[in-house]
Amino acid sequence: MYKQILLQVCIIGAFFALQAASQGPVNQPCLGCLCEAISGCNATKVCQGDVCGPFRITWAYWADSGKPTLNGESDESPTAYSNCASDIYCSALAVQGYMDKFQKDCNGDAKIDCDDFVQIHILGGYGCAGNLPQAHHDRYHQCKRIVGNSN
Repeated sequence: MYKQILLQVCIIGAFFALQAASQGPVNQPCLGCLCEAISGCNATKVCQGDVCGPFRITWAYWADSGKPTLNGESDESPTAYSNCASDIYCSALAVQGYMDKFQKDCNGDAKIDCDDFVQIHILGGYGCAGNLPQAHHDRYHQCKRIVGNSN
């Protein structure tokens, strides 16, 4: 029970941080659940290996998303990717850009919704028809149960 309450608090906090970035195909509850599924929406992890930030974004993902940046930083700056990917708002903009480019029905249910966006984010724009790793699947569905229909 405590874990579920803590999860709700984390999700609500992520929603407020992501509210302004919800202009795009992915709505605010879905952004929150996607963040929860991929990292537990841990905004304290900066970069670890080749992934950065709460959405665990790679450089290639960021580039495909249109290379959003923070505070007018040039997208050619050597720190542009890590600065954006490590910031919850900028990385949410990257998710929106990536989904603008790759959105499709990954699970064959004749609609594009949060389930598809999570698969695209985790499995990639070209391989989204596969199965999510179990931990990501479980976190996403737990979040989805808490917030209701995410798209």
